[in-house]
Amino acid sequence: MTDFDETPRHAPADPIGPVTDPTAHAAAFRAAFASGSSAVIDRFYEPGALLIPGRGESRSGQAERASAYDHLLGFGVPMLTETRHLHVAGDIALSIVDWSMRGTARQGFPLDLHGVSADVLRRGSDGRWRYVIDNPFGTTA
Repeated sequence: MTDFDETPRHAPADPIGPVTDPTAHAAAFRAAFASGSSAVIDRFYEPGALLIPGRGESRSGQAERASAYDHLLGFGVPMLTETRHLHVAGDIALSIVDWSMRGTARQGFPLDLHGVSADVLRRGSDGRWRYVIDNPFGTTA
């Protein structure tokens, strides 16, 4: 018998959020996506940030971005990311990331979504990098 309980008494604070190291941004965003919460994903955006979910579309504001992410999260397929290029100039960065969602969707059909994002990030006064423009399909959008 031990004299301590291995069950945590309090859940740890949610550690998923924007990062201070721009090279860790894609991996942190992938973790936010894996949380299954569009609210957690939106922590990676400045309040007025623009999301371009498809050709001719743009969404700004938390509610509009959330509707786009809720659609993707509904498939129940994880997102993979790999940074291809990251160019930082002071508090602004251009991030080019290969991403994919491949597998069987919750709805039972095969899913193969992928792209090369072209994103603009900005370091906030708190030192954390957030999207100003999230363009997941890059030049194809």
